[in-house]
Amino acid sequence: MKLLDARRDYYRRIAREEGYRSRSAYKLKELNDSYRIIGSEFFVLDLGCAPGGWIQVAVEIVGGSGKVMGIDSSYVEEVDRAHIIRDNIEDESIVGKIFSYFGEKVDAVICDLSPKISGNWSVDHAKQIALNYAAIKIMDNVLIHKGNALFKVFDGEYSNEFRDFVKKKFIKVQLRKPKASRKPSSELYFICLGYKS
Repeated sequence: MKLLDARRDYYRRIAREEGYRSRSAYKLKELNDSYRIIGSEFFVLDLGCAPGGWIQVAVEIVGGSGKVMGIDSSYVEEVDRAHIIRDNIEDESIVGKIFSYFGEKVDAVICDLSPKISGNWSVDHAKQIALNYAAIKIMDNVLIHKGNALFKVFDGEYSNEFRDFVKKKFIKVQLRKPKASRKPSSELYFICLGYKS
């Protein structure tokens, strides 16, 4: 049992040691190493950015000439070289706020969105997919042609419908479960490359 617990907490431990706010930082690192969702000098929008692990990784990747903006309905402590706002992604004014920071369209939209978990799996899954559709509405306004996106999805009855929806918008869509995800977790990640709009 102790060995199992040690394995389970490996990414949490190294996140603390390396200064990341969450184990999810390693999910983004792994996916980006494989697919280059984010690159040097990219403008990156992080939707559902709390507690900030993905923002930390994105800032490292884009370097000094890139820009990173994070949005979450929860408070997120500042990250050097990133702009973080507390806001609701379903608010129609959000697109204007994104453009006021970047001044132009972004190269990548990354989404690690999660609803407040109720414990009712069907409800939580439906809410999480609904958040991703809200993120798509923002993405359609702010992502450049041939830009990239990343979406976390709680796997369930609406996952295939969401996959089919994003497949119409991107040249290539891949499904992955990173090593840093817990094995019992239902979360999957859609890597979306080459926005068609």
